[in-house]
Amino acid sequence: QVQLVQSGGSVVQAGGSLTLSCAASGRTGTIGKMGWFRQAPGKEREFVAAVSVGGSLDNYADSVKGRFTVSRDSAKNTVLLQMNLLKPEDTAVYYCAMGSSRTWSFYAIRDGGQYDWWGQGTQVTVSS
Repeated sequence: QVQLVQSGGSVVQAGGSLTLSCAASGRTGTIGKMGWFRQAPGKEREFVAAVSVGGSLDNYADSVKGRFTVSRDSAKNTVLLQMNLLKPEDTAVYYCAMGSSRTWSFYAIRDGGQYDWWGQGTQVTVSS
């Protein structure tokens, strides 16, 4: 079992930056990939970004590409989401997720069902 604890959510003005952090504990040796998802009010959860456990692969939703950067610190079992040039439409609850599967494909990393463990969620609010 893996436990995830998130931190870093806040209220920020449009154009600002924010970094979310997600620390894993427990059987971290079973983690195959790490991802971030978000859910805005009245909308379905959507994929934001993912990084392989080795850090050599990453992928982003088109809506955040060029503005967000996902990275992991393997020594600390932590995954980060650096968010720059934030827009009001980025407002959502952000969830980190980790999965034991190392399958890396366009669909696999975007499918929430491929992730076994989820963080508690953290609110990001971008004001205009």
